Amino acid sequence: MGNKEKKLRHVAIIMDGNGRWAKKRGLSHLEGHRKGAEAVQTAIETAKELGLEYLTLYAFSTENWSRPQEEVDGLMSLLEEFVEAKVEVLQKNNVRLKTVGRTNDLPESTRKKLLECIEKTAGNNSGTLVLAINYGGRAEIVDAAKKIARDAVDKKLDPDTIDENVFIQYMYDPSIPDPDMMIRTSGELRLSNFLVWELSYAEFYVTDILWPDFGREEFLKAADAFYGRERRYGGRPGSESQD
Repeated sequence: MGNKEKKLRHVAIIMDGNGRWAKKRGLSHLEGHRKGAEAVQTAIETAKELGLEYLTLYAFSTENWSRPQEEVDGLMSLLEEFVEAKVEVLQKNNVRLKTVGRTNDLPESTRKKLLECIEKTAGNNSGTLVLAINYGGRAEIVDAAKKIARDAVDKKLDPDTIDENVFIQYMYDPSIPDPDMMIRTSGELRLSNFLVWELSYAEFYVTDILWPDFGREEFLKAADAFYGRERRYGGRPGSESQD
């Protein structure tokens, strides 16, 4: 669950606006995604500068499969290129890679590249980059419920003992703490099925800037906004109690 101390440990980002960025310039959607991938390196470096322990990026949702096949294929190829090219960046910054989502359903070549990068960076300990790939917040909860049901049927779990803490252990990666802040670029005011459970008490920061143009200064501005807010977790100012 969230940390009540005033520290920004984990930021989650919905990287929105690649298509609009490309359209404004008469480019293809894939070129927008390619430019957006370049912005990820800046985000990784800025996260390190801010002392973040975790940076989670919404890279590909379970709904994104409905996009034109050409775009989906291009996104998978771009993801492979990104992972292969950024291993050195992660190593340089001592950052490990993790993924959340239904990654077993990804193309074999994409899964292979991801697993290679995860293995190469597993020993890094200055931060964690989490890519949400073939991810959906509702899908994660459904998948957790299925695992709980199986364990209950197999008598490995007593249903009466299930609470939030038990449920969390069946999520994709219970070792990852809940985000302290969620950033969404391009001005859209919705979650888009991203970390539905984990963002319950996160601070939201929305900017009209499109993702390819989201650089260091805007990231620092978001962090400043976080530190300017009082996190109550359902309580009242100056109180730790819940409403």
